[in-house]
Amino acid sequence: MAKNWYPVIDILTCMECGTCIRFCPHGVYDKRKAPVPVVVNPDGCIDHCRGCQTKCPAGAIAYVGDMGDRSNAAPACCCNGEPGNWESRPLRIEYLYLDLNTCGRCIGTDAVLDEVVAVLRPALELAGYAVDYRKREMATPQLAEQYHFRSSPTILVNGQDIFGPVKEAGCACCGEIAGTDVDCRVFECGDKTYEVPTKEMLANAILNSLNAQPACSCGAYELPENLRRFYEGKEKRAGDNASCGCGCACNEESKR
Repeated sequence: MAKNWYPVIDILTCMECGTCIRFCPHGVYDKRKAPVPVVVNPDGCIDHCRGCQTKCPAGAIAYVGDMGDRSNAAPACCCNGEPGNWESRPLRIEYLYLDLNTCGRCIGTDAVLDEVVAVLRPALELAGYAVDYRKREMATPQLAEQYHFRSSPTILVNGQDIFGPVKEAGCACCGEIAGTDVDCRVFECGDKTYEVPTKEMLANAILNSLNAQPACSCGAYELPENLRRFYEGKEKRAGDNASCGCGCACNEESKR
């Protein structure tokens, strides 16, 4: 253990995300103060370990004893990864959705995610991540199969669903598009359920995903029944509208 090597937090830069506290296995940080990083056991830090520094999305961690020479290889440490590897790490954020014209959940989540990514991107890039943010409309069952799409909307970070198991509830907007009952995703936080996740929920989910182990996505995929109804209903309504020759207004009038 090293008395002359331990982390120092730049409180003006720190996002108080708690990543360093969760990541360090040496008891350097006070877990009772989480997510605020408070160093309570500097002697527990491994000499020249930069594990928590490399994980910090804000670049807020420096070290007492650091002479600025990163060319010296750090000793083996279970949390240090590959010492001296400071190349950019890819961070692919993908927003998968069914509709951005009618569905309030997709539209609302899209707007919140845009704001969160705009705030997090500078800190993530400062920490060495190469952020690639993309939006993909799951317009066909084939696209849904390609992305193993299970519910709308979904946010992936490096291919992993940041909100885990899918929870759904009826969506009148997508039901209107398909002409049948359709469920869309809802997001749970504590004992509350949200149709559109809050900024805090999205930011925490993205940051927590940085330490997640890659999940295997090569298993069998079967289009969920809920999505099958949506795609079939949407296609049928599009065919009905096209057959009348003058858009959906005629169809709506004929139903009255």
